[in-house]
Order: sequence, then structure tokens, then C-alpha cells
Amino acid sequence: MAKFDSRNARRMMQRMGMQMQEYGNVTRVILQSPGKEIIIDQPAVTSINVQGQKIFQITGGKVTERAAQAGVATPGTAPVVEKPAIQVPEEDVLLVAQQAKVSMEKARETLIKCEGDLARAILMLQTS
Repeated sequence: MAKFDSRNARRMMQRMGMQMQEYGNVTRVILQSPGKEIIIDQPAVTSINVQGQKIFQITGGKVTERAAQAGVATPGTAPVVEKPAIQVPEEDVLLVAQQAKVSMEKARETLIKCEGDLARAILMLQTS
């Protein structure tokens, strides 16, 4: 009977088109569902890729459960999503200010409102 160690297991998986990857630096895994979170500290995480599908295996670690935190979706509600602040390049501010004949500050404010869209900002300033 052939010895079945991790090396033989890896070879057999490769022959079957399966790839395994270990994530050694994972410190915490959080599983979120409406109303509940499962936190696993110091887990051993492995992913197995089978025909383009990734399967994650999480073992070991300290498991705790708690009620869902704020910002996690509950049934019937949308999750809270914060948009990152828009960074507007100074050359865009200058272009809008010159085209719309407004101050740099007014051009910057309008560009932020328009999410960086130059044409929309110029149009908004010229029509207001």
C-alpha cells in the first residue's frame, strides 16, 4: 500500500487539476451574515482552486460570535457604504475656473460635487 503523506496528496491533486495555496499570515477571518458575525482569530487558511472555482478552508483558531456590527446589512436594508474623498488635480481646478470664469475655490467645490467630471462642472457653473 502506498504511503499517503502531504507530498503524495499534492501530486495527486496536481494530476487532477487542483491547486492548493496556504495563507500563512492570516490573523483574523470574519464571517458576516445579517444579525451575526463569526470571528476566527489566528486561523489556518488554505485555498483550493478546482477548475476556476476557489474553495477556502479555515481551520483552528479561537472562534467567537457576536451580533452584527453597525454598517453590516440587515434584511431589507442596504449596507452602509462610505465613498472615499475625491482628489481633484489642481490643473483640473484651474481649467474649470478659467472656462467658467469663477474662482479656484468655486471651481474646486463644483468639481467635487461633480465627482471630478470636468465638462459637467463647467456646464453647471455656466448655467447657474
